[in-house]
Amino acid sequence: MTLDPQAARVLEAAEQSGLPLLETLSPTDARLQYERGTAITGGEPPAVFSVRDTQAEGPLGPIPLRVYVPREPGDQPLPMLIYIHGGGYVIGSRDSHDVPCRYLALAGDCIVVSVDYRMAPEHPYPEPVDDCWAAVNWIADNATALGGRADAIAVGGDSAGGNLATVMCLKARDEGGPAFVYQLLIYPGTDKSRSHASHTELASGYRLTKPLLDWFMDHYFSGAPAAADDPYASPLRAEDLSGLPPALVISAGYDPLRDEDIAYHDKLCAHGIASEHLHYPGMIHGFINMPGMLDKARECLDQCGARLKAVFASI
Repeated sequence: MTLDPQAARVLEAAEQSGLPLLETLSPTDARLQYERGTAITGGEPPAVFSVRDTQAEGPLGPIPLRVYVPREPGDQPLPMLIYIHGGGYVIGSRDSHDVPCRYLALAGDCIVVSVDYRMAPEHPYPEPVDDCWAAVNWIADNATALGGRADAIAVGGDSAGGNLATVMCLKARDEGGPAFVYQLLIYPGTDKSRSHASHTELASGYRLTKPLLDWFMDHYFSGAPAAADDPYASPLRAEDLSGLPPALVISAGYDPLRDEDIAYHDKLCAHGIASEHLHYPGMIHGFINMPGMLDKARECLDQCGARLKAVFASI
């Protein structure tokens, strides 16, 4: 396993930036620093047909959404991807993930609806889950008004958002919710125990460090306790993954979440789910937010879009 030279330059630039470590900041300041960083690493936002902000109704109040339409839709509604952003449940927003959502809309030829759920520590677990659940149901109920196909809705996300996307699929199966046709899981967090070997192997030096993960998880689980086997906190610990949508699981070689991502893909397959695993051995956690600096980020987003497009075409 060799670190991609472009990823190495990103890490070196971060090291030399003189910026404080996120885990040394308040959540408010960490969010601001993260937004500034993604504005640099994202590069030039690709043009789409339209972008508009709206909101869903949620248990704690309105949930901001951003709707990306890739092209002139004409008379035919477009398939949809509901996208849940990453950021350790503490940082990130529809702004920080604007560029990846644009790429996915274009490559997938689909409407992308980005969900700006409430985050910890102000809103610890399970409130982000509740927000996302309200949002995906609202989006599904209003698919036609949004210009989308109600029969062709996928859900996805990266990192913490990948975790929340898996949880949306579990809740939809268990509680009766949107009939998702696909789940796009980009280096998702699947096990709150963080007991896999990659967490020890990659605890420092590759952006998502152990101290930063501690900071994220301490904030996220600062409210009601979550048991180690709670499937809505640790989807990998779910006893039964049958009945879920087909999946694409993305992992990165220099990501402490690597082993739990691979384990989740393997468990999906073992439970009869058509899951595909794409591994980027030279990449670091968070790389899809860096298409302005990493060729592999653009490649990955194109690959994700191609899978979405194929799934939607088959419906």
